[in-house]
Amino acid sequence: MSWLQRLTPPGVQKMFEKRDTPENLWVKCPLSGEMVFTKDLEAGMYVTPAGHHMRIGPALRFKYTFDGAWTDIALPEVVRDPLKFRDDKPYTSRLTAARKKTGREDAMAIGVGAIRGVETTVLVQDFSFMGGSLGMGAGEAFIRACETAVARRTPLVVFTAAGGARMQEGCLSLMQMPRTTLGVEMLKDARLPYIVVLTDPTTGGVTASYAMLGDVHIAEPGALIGFAGQRVIEQTIREKLPEGFQRSEYLLAKGMVDKVVPRKDLPKTLGNLLRVLLKRPAASTNVPAKVEA
Repeated sequence: MSWLQRLTPPGVQKMFEKRDTPENLWVKCPLSGEMVFTKDLEAGMYVTPAGHHMRIGPALRFKYTFDGAWTDIALPEVVRDPLKFRDDKPYTSRLTAARKKTGREDAMAIGVGAIRGVETTVLVQDFSFMGGSLGMGAGEAFIRACETAVARRTPLVVFTAAGGARMQEGCLSLMQMPRTTLGVEMLKDARLPYIVVLTDPTTGGVTASYAMLGDVHIAEPGALIGFAGQRVIEQTIREKLPEGFQRSEYLLAKGMVDKVVPRKDLPKTLGNLLRVLLKRPAASTNVPAKVEA
């Protein structure tokens, strides 16, 4: 303690103490560069004033999608490190870090609840868990979601977000592409609707499998959707790609996406689609409106 601090009364010292500002008080919008107050972002369902849809995890996705409470479905257990893979660190270390960061066993979460009065099974892919990569755990979770939908006679809605296959699992990861396709066939055989909501980003093997096999494809505004990256494509075809290539609006114009829907309108859009696909009457006025964040 300096001589000045010793001479200054404690009450005066407290007035001039440096107060730490929380690091997450403001968030920078990737689209406009504007700094957005976190509380305002939460109130706007993590959509910035410029219209950029921030990435969100399963908990918020379930909260924004279901009418109210939902039931979490346990994920099946898989072998933790089937190939004993190691790059600059062991695969098991990466899994442990991802599980500690997200509080989840893998990149998928399953919930069952009502969407505008229609009981629905919802599968959400969590990009914050190793980039939402498709590995054995994610593949088994997708199959579990399909089995849950068939057992409960509900539609399946999948929110995709992935950077591709999980390289640490090699060919075992690639095998999940045909396996998830078989899961989609289970739904078709049971004559149950399968709707895909493409969020930012949806790429790689996920796009090449279950993300593009839905009865209806919806996308959030501005989402990156594709298989290979733009730079790889440009180097391969030796041409400059058009503006907005691989974005939701571009895919809508080219017929790859059926509808681009803002986050706040997704529950209503999904509810209407599910009732049409299930040949049910329109929702009554007694169904409570979705309460936003």
